[in-house]
Amino acid sequence: MMTNQDHNLMLRALHLAGLGLNTTTPNPRVGCVIADQHGHIVGEGYHQKAGEGHAEVNALADAGEKARGATAYVTLEPCCHHGKTGPCTQALISAGIQRVVYAMQDPNPQVAGEGVRALEQAGVAVAGPLEEEAALRLNAGFVKRMRVGLPFVRVKTAMSLDGRTAMASGESKWVTGPAARADVQRLRARSCAIVTGVESVILDDPSLTVRIREGDRQPLRVIVDTRGRCPDTAEILRQPGKTVIACGEHLQVPDDGRTYWSLPEKQGRVDLYALLRKLAQEQCNEVLVETGATLAGAFVASGLVDELVVYVAGKLMGSSARPAFTLPIDKMSSLLPLSIRDVRAVGEDWRFTAVPDPDA
Repeated sequence: MMTNQDHNLMLRALHLAGLGLNTTTPNPRVGCVIADQHGHIVGEGYHQKAGEGHAEVNALADAGEKARGATAYVTLEPCCHHGKTGPCTQALISAGIQRVVYAMQDPNPQVAGEGVRALEQAGVAVAGPLEEEAALRLNAGFVKRMRVGLPFVRVKTAMSLDGRTAMASGESKWVTGPAARADVQRLRARSCAIVTGVESVILDDPSLTVRIREGDRQPLRVIVDTRGRCPDTAEILRQPGKTVIACGEHLQVPDDGRTYWSLPEKQGRVDLYALLRKLAQEQCNEVLVETGATLAGAFVASGLVDELVVYVAGKLMGSSARPAFTLPIDKMSSLLPLSIRDVRAVGEDWRFTAVPDPDA
């Protein structure tokens, strides 16, 4: 039986896990709270960076001898295998932890219930899942990659009130205001990779970098460029971090010092499913798609999008301006239903967060 105290301490652990939002990739975001028999917190920790201590290890170090006989609240089932660090199950057992409460089972096949089993075999009481939905949201990308071999795909676009993203000429700076653009920086910072199309590179010449204090890690940048049209002068190629060009399998890859991924084609364009499989193989959990109407529409039409983030500015751009998505929809029965999960003001603009609604 879970108590209110259990719920409150797990919520604290989830808060700690969120502190690693931008830094843990390719690992999951995990937090841990250690509380004594009276419910007083004696140790806290979270996973900060791949290759460094896991949340449990950091919390145990914080608690010291006070961990003996205590309860550990962990947002993910403790690992039981050797990776870059040792198994957290053994660390908990050795520290004398009496009870472990976990938020969700680890989807990693190397763990997936084995962590719980190892603890129980050592005489540790185990309870969970607790606050599972919140834990799943926090690590949606890691969970999806482990379960189906694909990253979580988030498409971001900014448009006017009449649904336009750029003028007919391609001019698009700036549809939304400074607050919305700063918010996009946070989306970039949490992402493992940012995907754009070659048309956007040619028209807008973006850098697609993270430029906020919490973003010392630059996500992988991917240009979808089936025929190899990316100009040598593109700003995106000069930025810190890594940029790759996802080209079609029929392109003779030039020896120009760039990194190319030669991928299967579908209807004359890079197969987006193959691209996402490749990104998952590169250990990408969350992918942010920042691009024009054609590629954004292709992701949506292919059923590959998990979340849409749409910034709407109080402006009208006119009927000749470019739409947010190029989609082959010509009748009401073909509409793509969405479930709007969040609407909030961001400066002078509005941000809509929506997910595909398969039940509509």
